[in-house]
Amino acid sequence: MAILDTNHDRAALIILILGAALVVALSPFATGLIGIPVLYVVFAPLHDWLARHARPSLAAALVVLVALFLIVVPGVSFAGLIVAQAQEIAGGVIQSPILTRLSQVRIGEFQVGPQLADLGRSVAAWLGSSAFSLVGTATRLALNLVIALFGLYYLLLRPAATWAAVGPYIPFSPANADQLRIRFRNVTTSTIIGTGLTAVIQGAMVAAGFAVTGLPNAMFWGVVATVLAVLPVVGSGLVWAPGALALVFDHRYAAALVLAVWGLVVVGNVSYVIQPMVFRRWAQIHPLVTLVGALAGVPYFGILGLLIGPLALSYFFELIRMYREEYLT
Repeated sequence: MAILDTNHDRAALIILILGAALVVALSPFATGLIGIPVLYVVFAPLHDWLARHARPSLAAALVVLVALFLIVVPGVSFAGLIVAQAQEIAGGVIQSPILTRLSQVRIGEFQVGPQLADLGRSVAAWLGSSAFSLVGTATRLALNLVIALFGLYYLLLRPAATWAAVGPYIPFSPANADQLRIRFRNVTTSTIIGTGLTAVIQGAMVAAGFAVTGLPNAMFWGVVATVLAVLPVVGSGLVWAPGALALVFDHRYAAALVLAVWGLVVVGNVSYVIQPMVFRRWAQIHPLVTLVGALAGVPYFGILGLLIGPLALSYFFELIRMYREEYLT
């Protein structure tokens, strides 16, 4: 049979080409588009409460303003803190006697100190110059945020109509399609609460460890540790481990040991206590799914991949279960 010999084939080809073109055109805004249902899950309870005391449109507008405040204010504050502190830290590191001591490090007969000192100076210089690169990404982030907030507003106003429009395109029974919707809500809630709560606790612990051991800028590094704590495996170790190493080069071995033990034993195990409790409460997903999903999602979606990755992996297993239930058994 010849290809494209019917209107059905030609229509399918046109839809396929236009769909692929749309995916390519909208790929820079994937974070904002995916953020719409995520923000809806987070702020729908607040909207439901406000809608009982005000018009739905006014309640949706207030929720969007709250979401904007909760996203922009911490983000701008953190960016300003990074730009201000990075220059100061970079200059301090370059002039610090730690680099002088680092240049004298030997491993057996090999003189590795000069290479380590040069690497330290390069990292410090990069830290200072790259701090302003945050401004370069502000436009893209702002566009994604606008898309997410506009989508949130209209989704809050018409959630039932939106689901009714999407439902016919889900190739499963209505019961299983509704199960997918519930699964999305539960996994999103558990991931946000588990990851966010763990990050805040670890950041506070790292700040306390820096303050106790006498390292400078304890609050700043606590904020940085909070942000990095959302990363799987390494997380806040990217902050307290270099801090312990700096104490070693400063010949403060007792303080370095205290900070290393504190970070490895206490801070590093917070996620193994908090996240399983949260996941069992809302989503019933194994922490390994969260870890693997986060590792897969971060390269494609950035920090939002910490949420999208586990959600996609959880959806994958749910889809396999539904497919087996409806089409194989």
